[in-house]
Amino acid sequence: MNLAFRRTLESVRLCRLAMVVTIAGPLLVWQAPAAYGAGHRAFEMRTYTAHPGRLDALHKRFREQTNRIFVKHGMSLIGYWTPTDVPESTNTLVYILAYPSRAYRDTAWQAFRDDPEWKRAKEESERDGKIVQEVESVFLDATDYSPIQ
Repeated sequence: MNLAFRRTLESVRLCRLAMVVTIAGPLLVWQAPAAYGAGHRAFEMRTYTAHPGRLDALHKRFREQTNRIFVKHGMSLIGYWTPTDVPESTNTLVYILAYPSRAYRDTAWQAFRDDPEWKRAKEESERDGKIVQEVESVFLDATDYSPIQ
């Protein structure tokens, strides 16, 4: 991916994030688990690039299994998007999760990766081949004037 295209894609991602915060922010409430205190929430925007022809399989896995397992491990689902323009519309999923803290995020993801239910779901969904080609993760802090905190 060339540098100009990457910068344009990043600008689009940030615009999408602003839209999500504006629309969904007032509807979101999070109670931090007591072990992690009521600290500063951490947000993570993840972008998955699927192998050619595998985006539908990725959507199916999230719809039927992944989201439930995320919630099981204390991850707050903010939203999911697919780009509207080609070529990203054919192979890209962007989503945002929130956590009570960055430390909680790390613990939750380790528990998710170790979860036998996730391991089974991943194995079953990849019987016809790997789904995800690349994962990009960006950590975000809500500004003091953001409706989502």
